[in-house]
Amino acid sequence: MKKTFMGVRLRRLREERGLTQVALARALELSPSYLNQLEQNQRPLTVPVLLKLNAVFGVDVQRFSEDDEARLIADLREVLGEAPGGEAVAQAEIRELAASMPAVARVLVALGRRQRDALEREEAWAARLGLDRGEVAAAKPMPYEEVRDFFYARHNYIDELDSLAERLFEAWLLSPGAVAAGLELRLLQAHGVQVLRDLGLEEGGPAGAEALRLFDPGRRLLRLSAHLAPGQQAFQMATELAFLEAGDLIRELAEGAALSSEEARRLARIGLANYFAGALVLPYRRFLAAAEQLRYDIERLGQAFGVAFETVCHRLSTLQRPEARGVPFFFVRVDRAGNISKRQSATDFHFSRIGGTCPLWNVYEAFAQPGRVLTQLAAMPDGRAYLWVARSVSRGYGGYGAPGKTFAVGLGCDLRHGERLVYSKGLNLRDPEAYTPIGAGCKVCEREACPQRAFPPVGRSLAVDEHSSRFAPYPVR
Repeated sequence: MKKTFMGVRLRRLREERGLTQVALARALELSPSYLNQLEQNQRPLTVPVLLKLNAVFGVDVQRFSEDDEARLIADLREVLGEAPGGEAVAQAEIRELAASMPAVARVLVALGRRQRDALEREEAWAARLGLDRGEVAAAKPMPYEEVRDFFYARHNYIDELDSLAERLFEAWLLSPGAVAAGLELRLLQAHGVQVLRDLGLEEGGPAGAEALRLFDPGRRLLRLSAHLAPGQQAFQMATELAFLEAGDLIRELAEGAALSSEEARRLARIGLANYFAGALVLPYRRFLAAAEQLRYDIERLGQAFGVAFETVCHRLSTLQRPEARGVPFFFVRVDRAGNISKRQSATDFHFSRIGGTCPLWNVYEAFAQPGRVLTQLAAMPDGRAYLWVARSVSRGYGGYGAPGKTFAVGLGCDLRHGERLVYSKGLNLRDPEAYTPIGAGCKVCEREACPQRAFPPVGRSLAVDEHSSRFAPYPVR
């Protein structure tokens, strides 16, 4: 079993609490010399010590998780690989920085991302205005990325909203898989809001362009799209109830997120309301129990709770309550062009924010096999392996000729959790030869021999022979 050394984090916790080594050792029922060895990384941090920290100080053990360190290492590799004019930073140095000075590492990651966002915004404006990049001033980070980082930092779990939604589910006597009627009754009795299912029925309206939900506070009317399934209706009603029942809490969370603009705070409020809606329709303990019983079978969970494939995947990525954790999943939704429109992570896995994602990832294969659940064992360049599940999802509410939407949804977890999933059936989880070698995207991936590599990593050049066809500027037939 791999040993876990977390001396710096333990020392930082002690200093935050204003304790001496002797005082902390006494509280944890350890000898001062043993605690000193823990802080100096001469001894590994054991599970009994972690449990004692949780019992005495209420410390979330996730603070000492190797997954957190792995996330930080991946983020450092990305931003340091983009640093202009600097020498290459060795993987060993990055690991040492993440382990020994995590706070400094996080500041570097934040600075690197801010610089990258500014450069990308410069390039976009320069292209739009026909100017050189140097003529365009740097702008603030993109609001969507700020909000994604807010959820990412909390491991995609918002306890305040999740616990409240679960309590309300029980108080309102809702039933799993049939919550729409109960939510409609709550809207009417507690808030005087009547629900109409008439959006999209007006004659002459643009096909497929209607809103899914419109709330008229003056007339106390909540209008829903007439084309929504019962589970979708429930989610839309739950989202409106989020603002009515938990509006103050949502505003407080958004204001406390240290976002840079009102647009970002508005997007955060929408994201938090959607989170509450998912937690209300799929209450934590009931949903986690069903997921464990069904071995995380997404389609059977959808049938049990009356919701779509994508909704189940999204909820599975949020099951990180400290005292009752589910499998830590990474959830992503992409379109055919590779644009990532949703990305939520309860684990350390992430794809690059620059230059696209990996074409060897099975989420893209899902477009070629509509409606079919695909599995993949995939290994990243750092040696970590994952089990991925992917499927295409489509939606279209208009009539003939109306444009629809098609996405691919991916759900992945570290391979050490693979046996808990029904999707591991028939797969050899212990055979590295069966793993597909993927990466975070060409600009940050170090796999030089990859047959799908489009260009070298940022800040590096690969050896190119003029007599070779690799990285030729024009297609080679």
